[in-house]
Amino acid sequence: GAQRGSPGSPCSNPSVPLTCSETRRGDQRVVHSLGGGTVHVSATSLSGTDATFGFSAVFDAGASQEAVFEGSGMRQLVELAIDGFSCTVFAFGQTGSGKTYTLMGPLAQSETHPAPPALLGLMQRSFACLLEQSRSRGSDLALSASYLEIYNEQVRDLLSPGPPCTLPLRWSKTRGFYVENQLSVDFDSLEAIASLLLQGAEPRGGQSITPPRAPPGQRLPQQAGHPVLRGPGRQ
Repeated sequence: GAQRGSPGSPCSNPSVPLTCSETRRGDQRVVHSLGGGTVHVSATSLSGTDATFGFSAVFDAGASQEAVFEGSGMRQLVELAIDGFSCTVFAFGQTGSGKTYTLMGPLAQSETHPAPPALLGLMQRSFACLLEQSRSRGSDLALSASYLEIYNEQVRDLLSPGPPCTLPLRWSKTRGFYVENQLSVDFDSLEAIASLLLQGAEPRGGQSITPPRAPPGQRLPQQAGHPVLRGPGRQ
């Protein structure tokens, strides 16, 4: 199995805090972190039996954004990316489970009102680490980023000006899989990345990258937008 906290190892953030409405209803948490990568799910009227699951790393409701970044292997992934490996971080879970917050944190309201540094998500922290590592190594890397959204099985460029349009997914022997005509923007600072995130979060065509929440006890169709922020480097 994968080493705890190593790149590519599965992590879990099961203990999402109860919402205000759940607290008012008197709902109780049924998922508990026992430490050592173990999660215990208490019996409910639906399941009937307790269950215990093991993960390479577990972050409970009190875990900070920094703890998630350091404990999930993100720093190692950034170092591998600089060395030329293709690295991906993928967050999945039901609506409202905290995927967007973990990846992006609370987005800044504007460039003059940035989000608190302690709440920055994995995206911003990984790019900050990328800038730090590339400068400390003295490598001659030209850094660029693209920002895509997968919505209803269609790929859209969140940085392209004008109304959103669907881009084709292609494959070639030299490039592998790639999105044709995607916009790639050079950057050299974390402020530039924050600006790209703000630009990509702007709703266009009546849609936003933040998926809607389902009513209590219901599930939304699987059509919410999934943002993909890429940061390749060129020698």
